[in-house]
Amino acid sequence: MPFRPLLALVLAFCLTFVTAPSRVSAAFVKGPERGNANFAGVVNTGQAGTCKTLPAGSQGSINVDGKFKGLCLQPTDFAVKLSTKRGQKADFVPAKIISPRFNSNIDEVSGDLSGGKITAKGGLDFALMTVLGPNSEEFPLVFSVKDMVASGDKSISPGAEFKGTTFTPSYRTGDFLDPKSRAKDTGVDYAQGLVALGGDDEELAKENIKQDLSGNGEITLTVNSVDAASNEFSGTFIAIQPSDNDLGSKEPVDVKLSGNFYGRKA
Repeated sequence: MPFRPLLALVLAFCLTFVTAPSRVSAAFVKGPERGNANFAGVVNTGQAGTCKTLPAGSQGSINVDGKFKGLCLQPTDFAVKLSTKRGQKADFVPAKIISPRFNSNIDEVSGDLSGGKITAKGGLDFALMTVLGPNSEEFPLVFSVKDMVASGDKSISPGAEFKGTTFTPSYRTGDFLDPKSRAKDTGVDYAQGLVALGGDDEELAKENIKQDLSGNGEITLTVNSVDAASNEFSGTFIAIQPSDNDLGSKEPVDVKLSGNFYGRKA
């Protein structure tokens, strides 16, 4: 009878829903199929945006030769260089991060150790964020260690400092469309309703002609703790980098980021 195959199909369908888990468990997410022990130790813990640290007072020394991996930088404090009063010289004033608050760190950066230099070659080496100044002005920026070359001591040991430069890419790419659909790479780089002005006005030209401008930053890594047995090191950093220039339409300001870092020799 055709009724029996239909009944069997309905029963199988019902059993599928009865035996299926009501939600995906953490054990499944942490299972061996992920193939990532670090992920398994972090998932559902709220620690994804936190760099590893070494116990205070850890002593040791690591030669600056070979390669490093797993470099992580976690900014915790922010400041923008502004003149808060008319006629006053610009200086760094406290700011707070507003987006994104809990995943602003740089992680898994790798590179070379040679000649007393730490040279970044790749990894998750930049993070987009926005900080809020004391005047409620928002400052988007790219926190970056791209092309970082930091020179210092011949060994990584407590108290050692490595200072250098970084490359800061444009916050927006040339394909970004502004409210007037202007961009650098799309062939629409002029507000058509303003053609009669001819672009002779400097301020108007800055607003109309989009440029994919990058910048450079400075960084200082100060080593506090070293575990020579595991080739791990950690400490604090201070980075000064330009904010977004809105594709050339405004002047960037310097943003200071400070926090913790961790890395290990490969």
